[in-house]
Amino acid sequence: MAHPSQLGLQDAASPVMEELLHFHDHALMIVLLISVLVLYIIVSMVSTKLTDKYILDSQEIEIVWTILPAVILIMIALPSLRILYLMDEINDPHLTIKAMGHQWYWSYEYTDYEDLGFNSYMVPTQDLTPGQFRLLETDHRMGVPVESPIRVRVSAEDVLHSWAVPALGEKMDAAPGRLNQTAFIASGPGFFNGQCSEIGGANHSFMPVGGEAVPLEHFENWSSLMLEDA
Repeated sequence: MAHPSQLGLQDAASPVMEELLHFHDHALMIVLLISVLVLYIIVSMVSTKLTDKYILDSQEIEIVWTILPAVILIMIALPSLRILYLMDEINDPHLTIKAMGHQWYWSYEYTDYEDLGFNSYMVPTQDLTPGQFRLLETDHRMGVPVESPIRVRVSAEDVLHSWAVPALGEKMDAAPGRLNQTAFIASGPGFFNGQCSEIGGANHSFMPVGGEAVPLEHFENWSSLMLEDA
């Protein structure tokens, strides 16, 4: 969960998010080194009156500042492409969940079960208990087992929505008449929160995504209780 004055990203709750964090740090270090180098060159050019004919006209320097940016781009592109392919991989999911966006709430349907589904509404501010987060708490959380591949199929019933959970590294658009899919693996038990990230519209920020990852035996007990209530 993000906290006030936080500088970095949220702690990773899935292997893909861990890869994204590592890539973020990798790219940030490259940007920092480039910035320091450019700043040093600017300061040295402004502060010194000395000139060197080998710097003013040098094929070696031109070769270096042509090849070096290409190498830097490759160092950024290769890890980025690797993560893109990892995010698209969906291999033998243990559970499939259909997330439907509505005005202004989410509904979840566990397609591997005969009749397991529910609506997830935001808890109003006046109903929050101490320790709960405003605009992020839901009355029903999407339960998933830990360390299991989960496939989420995302769509919408009315307008465009966007199902996003930063801690899992997931963000998928929900469009009426279109079925998109994504996948994740919860690394450990805990809560994860997100919000509808669609920009346009009145109340997209008031339809949070609430989830909870639990051990498999607890998930089976939870699903049995939900089926009994249904």
